[in-house]
Amino acid sequence: MSKKIQKRISKQQKKNRISPFNIYWDKKNYLTLLAGLAILVIGFFVMSSGNWNSTSALVFSPVILGIAYLIIFPLSIFSKKNNTQENNGTEQVDPGKS
Repeated sequence: MSKKIQKRISKQQKKNRISPFNIYWDKKNYLTLLAGLAILVIGFFVMSSGNWNSTSALVFSPVILGIAYLIIFPLSIFSKKNNTQENNGTEQVDPGKS
């Protein structure tokens, strides 16, 4: 009788797993996230400088922080990676479907 030989996965094959975040995040996303963090730090610095009732602490800082939280962070999270393979303009349509 013949015996079944089970293949063992070597250590190199286990280590070569691709991160699922490579699919979604691109260099542009990381740069936008870093820019948002820099603007966030600037906003908190402006808030801490001066008196508690100064114009910079009550007006400018919340505007800067709002831009960072409401515009830049969602932009870095939700911007998609452009796939040239999928979006090459030549989509094939099934003849049975319209």
